[in-house]
Amino acid sequence: MAKTQIGDIQIETVVEECDMAGTPQENFPDATEELVRLHVDWLAPDAYDPDSNQLIMPTQAYVVRSGRHTVVIDTCIGNNKRHDANYPNWSNRTDFKLLEDMTAMGVHPEEVDYVMCTHLHVDHCGWNTRLQDGRWVPSFPNARYIFNQRELTFAEDQVRVANDVTYEDSVLPILESGQAVVVDNEFALDDALWLEPTPGHTPGHVAVRMRSREQNGVMSGDLIHTPLQLAYPDWSPVYDDDPAEGARTRRRFLEQQCDQDILMMTAHFPLPSMGRVVSQGDGFRFRYLDP
Repeated sequence: MAKTQIGDIQIETVVEECDMAGTPQENFPDATEELVRLHVDWLAPDAYDPDSNQLIMPTQAYVVRSGRHTVVIDTCIGNNKRHDANYPNWSNRTDFKLLEDMTAMGVHPEEVDYVMCTHLHVDHCGWNTRLQDGRWVPSFPNARYIFNQRELTFAEDQVRVANDVTYEDSVLPILESGQAVVVDNEFALDDALWLEPTPGHTPGHVAVRMRSREQNGVMSGDLIHTPLQLAYPDWSPVYDDDPAEGARTRRRFLEQQCDQDILMMTAHFPLPSMGRVVSQGDGFRFRYLDP
């Protein structure tokens, strides 16, 4: 776990797992051994294992406390989810402890009043719900769950198109509970947190911007999966819905962030997972927060 602060906003990560995530070539069609080797010195050992040629990507949530609100951004994978067809390593798990870890850091599920998902893939919305007496119920019983309408439609379509049941076990129960707030990108919480469309990985993908006492931050979700993409912003992963749009969005986003005092919070970078984008030659690098 890592923690920091933006003005009056307290931010803390909760890591659900950290594992090998395949080779760069498996993740990125444009990757070659030669191009990756140019960046081993700053990627290894935390983001890349040169011995096995594997990227290393944690799955994590962010707990954000603004003084008035307690917000969870992205809820990881969850337990008892059935993803045999698409994500067998995440299917029917019972060992993930996001809720227990949050409680240990002083945040009980009942105290969370907003949940924001950058998008509705299994590793970003799984703990939206938990299995109780054979039914999926909201993990955060007093929270409003903010869903982007475009992303909601896309997630529902994936049940039919890709045999992905994430919508059925992690989204639909929230809609049925009455705790969902469906928005068209226009959502802000006390002028401290707001959504920014960042399409490409999925059609309705959003980043979550934050501001307090003239300090700024952004949680980028899966717009950027690995620090390697700062060296090669045009590399879109095989799991992007629209790789070309993702590349355009990513480059524009990085140009906006670069050499600015804006804290970037990432979904899959190694701990401390937060830092700032800085220029490096014709590209970018990620300067991590001091541990």
